[in-house]
Amino acid sequence: MVKRARVRAPELVGRGGWVNTGGRELSLAALRGRIVIVDFWTSGCINCLHALDELRGLEERHRDTVVIVGVHSPKFAHEAEHEAVVDAAGRYAVGHPVLDDPELVTWKQYAVSAWPTLSVIDPEGYVVAQLVGEGHARAIEELVVELEAEHTAKGTLRRGDAPYAAPEPEPAALRFPGKVLRLPSGTFLVSDTARHQLVELAQDGESVVRRVGSGQRGFADGPAEDALFAEPQGLALLSDGSVVVADTVNHALRRYDTATGEVTTLAGTGRQWRRDDPTSGPARDVPLSSPWDVVWWNDRVWIAMAGVHQLWAYDPRDASVTVTAGTGNEGLVDGPGSQAWFAQPSGLAATEKRLWVADPETSALRWVDPDGTVRTAVGTGLFDFGHRDGPADQALFQHPLGVTALPDGSVAVSDTYNHALRRYDPVTGEVSTLATDLREPSDAVLAADHIVVVESARHRLTRLRLPSEAARPAAAHRTRRATTEVAPSTLHLEVAFTAPAGQKLDTRYGPSTRLEVSATPPELLRAGQGMGTDLSRLLEFNPAVPEGVLHVSATAASCDDDPDIPYPACRIHQQDWQVPLRLTDGAADRLLFTLTAPDAA
Repeated sequence: MVKRARVRAPELVGRGGWVNTGGRELSLAALRGRIVIVDFWTSGCINCLHALDELRGLEERHRDTVVIVGVHSPKFAHEAEHEAVVDAAGRYAVGHPVLDDPELVTWKQYAVSAWPTLSVIDPEGYVVAQLVGEGHARAIEELVVELEAEHTAKGTLRRGDAPYAAPEPEPAALRFPGKVLRLPSGTFLVSDTARHQLVELAQDGESVVRRVGSGQRGFADGPAEDALFAEPQGLALLSDGSVVVADTVNHALRRYDTATGEVTTLAGTGRQWRRDDPTSGPARDVPLSSPWDVVWWNDRVWIAMAGVHQLWAYDPRDASVTVTAGTGNEGLVDGPGSQAWFAQPSGLAATEKRLWVADPETSALRWVDPDGTVRTAVGTGLFDFGHRDGPADQALFQHPLGVTALPDGSVAVSDTYNHALRRYDPVTGEVSTLATDLREPSDAVLAADHIVVVESARHRLTRLRLPSEAARPAAAHRTRRATTEVAPSTLHLEVAFTAPAGQKLDTRYGPSTRLEVSATPPELLRAGQGMGTDLSRLLEFNPAVPEGVLHVSATAASCDDDPDIPYPACRIHQQDWQVPLRLTDGAADRLLFTLTAPDAA
């Protein structure tokens, strides 16, 4: 905790106005005499959500002396919309006033630079501490106790109720639903996130068949009417007909027996994973961190562990968990699972050959190969987002939370902050828009020739007809590259690249090119696999593996080559190839690819 000399706290100002106050305007002057904790947060930030949960107990225990004020400070364009702030306060059960500051006025006045940041203001109106990140609830409470004693003695502490007005409850059957699963009976199981329940809906997607969970926030196993969840999200169907539930705020995986209604715990301790905790072991002994989605793939339940920017897996054979991909660093880095970076993975979909991942903080669509290699289909980084169709290297999403595999091999992306359902076709590499005006879609599931979308901020499921090309099974128009015969010992691999007209290779920060090579099965290659900066490589094959698929990914960076341009534009050129190979005596010992680069516009 950073505790410093007292500084007069700037006033709380935001063009969006106030939420959770019953229409009243608040000011620090009106709060004089109370201890004020200002929480700078934004709705798409998992660390901010962790901080919200950490403050709940403190807020309850010190309700007559402490006032928490959230200052919503957006990162994404959608988060600057006032309706989105109102939705976020309701979705996450924020029990205190929230200032909507879309232009970051108060953020700048308090010299904030990261989400979340917590500023503590004493009863006389001075900032006495500022803390960055999550995990500070205990330190803040110790400071609160000190301030209570100090200002009680001085006569400057004023006790009373917090200036909070609860919003009107929604009358709909669902409240901010998160994910949806189609059960074998044809009904829909929905995680009714803000009501801490699972809801089974009839085939019409509207009529309630059953509710699972009491509706109170908590963590307890038992029959359907007594079990307790905390903001559940992802759902995965197992072969025995039971359902795995990502119980997000309980940091746990739960099992719902659809036959008996019984809820039990599969993984997690109920406590959030911290840096010194184990990352593998008996599932009930290892803490998890905000599991957001789950899916069955390759004989395990894969987990989008949003809280630590990783993928984990639960193995029912020995009831264990382990990290499967991601270092825990937040960002967008491809490569072997142990080296990849994710950014709050929140949506999963499985096909035979790929595990698709919606990676919202980088507004990206990623996938994992069976050998564990992580690749990116759409997306470039933490601050690159928008709504643009077209080639994957130019397309843009905005904080997508869900991904759904379609019959033709393409995927539908619940592009949450664009209020849209998008489609990525891995054959053509094109991104298109299937539907718009879907209020914060967070997931979707197939139902015959329709796709049923979770409109989270409209508290409902919406049924859309799939375009005919997406509804056809992939076999109807599958294309397969012919097998390439290569020499059985060594192969000279080369990727040719020429910068576009008017550009040159960007060598300002080191090598401008990158080449990554892997194989399925991995045993196909004895040498030459991995990542390097040279666009040529000598590969050595294993003669005991006569055929397989060679995966080649090449990247090059180029910039404007004009000394008169003070800020030259730079581009990243990337292309992937999957080449079926057969080792054949007398075949070619060279393989050439061309990394194409469009002319600079």
